[in-house]
Amino acid sequence: MPIDAKQPYDDQNIFARILRGEIPSKTVMETDHSLAFHDINPLAPIHVLVIPKGDYVSWDDFTAKASDAEIADFVRTIGEVARMTGADTQGYRVLSNSGKRGGQEVPHLHMHVFGGAPLGPMLSR
Repeated sequence: MPIDAKQPYDDQNIFARILRGEIPSKTVMETDHSLAFHDINPLAPIHVLVIPKGDYVSWDDFTAKASDAEIADFVRTIGEVARMTGADTQGYRVLSNSGKRGGQEVPHLHMHVFGGAPLGPMLSR
């Protein structure tokens, strides 16, 4: 169910629980400020989620409140994940859903890195 990305951060969301080690994940990469792991319900042969370790609800929340070091680390981690998974060799998509109309389901900023197959149109109706 889509969430309101303008609500305060919910520290019981699934990604917060993964960061605290309460829920396991299959890690692709971890840095001081970011965690990348395989999606448990992949929508493409390559489907990795990249999340900041800070308590940010959405992209606009993150870019308004995160430090320059956190932002740089997060963006670099996304690029490194594309290279590590081989998604960069034939093309990939980076996607972040934000808020109800954007289809955001977890109130923690996350980027999807998709690849490994043709991904179709950017939006479907």
